[in-house]
Amino acid sequence: MRSVCLADSVLIRLALPCAEMGRNGDSMKTIRHFGYAAILAAAVLNYAPSQASAEEPSRGHFKLAHEVRWENAVVPAGEYAFSYDPDGLSPVLTISKMDGPRASFMLMVPARDVSSGKDSNALVLESTSAGIYVSTLRLPESGVTLHFRVPRPAEKQMAKAETNSASGQ
Repeated sequence: MRSVCLADSVLIRLALPCAEMGRNGDSMKTIRHFGYAAILAAAVLNYAPSQASAEEPSRGHFKLAHEVRWENAVVPAGEYAFSYDPDGLSPVLTISKMDGPRASFMLMVPARDVSSGKDSNALVLESTSAGIYVSTLRLPESGVTLHFRVPRPAEKQMAKAETNSASGQ
């Protein structure tokens, strides 16, 4: 014999458990829990960072024929190895001197652009009255161009002072 649940609306019927003999709704709970677990797993896998989306650090070598200024650092002439990790919290370029007395520099990268594949690897120097500065490091194989600050000469402004003489003219 079946027992009957009496309810005034469909929502109440779904919320009220019916006391039927030998049937307590365990299969529906199992299906619901499985559904929640599948949705949770899909959400976690969708938003978790994947190794394929992470960029590889850029590495390479260059040689400086003379001392240059790189941001606030004075970098002596010599052979250097560099590495740039674009996935860091703040992008930093690390350069290490490979010959002579050891020296290493960590430089913040204030700006970067996407590099076109037709560019060539290059360290762009800019001459100022204060010295020679590194302005750009192009790494097209890594798809990035790094830009560094070069101080600009302050514009000199002169104002002509006019004096009015009170000579009673």
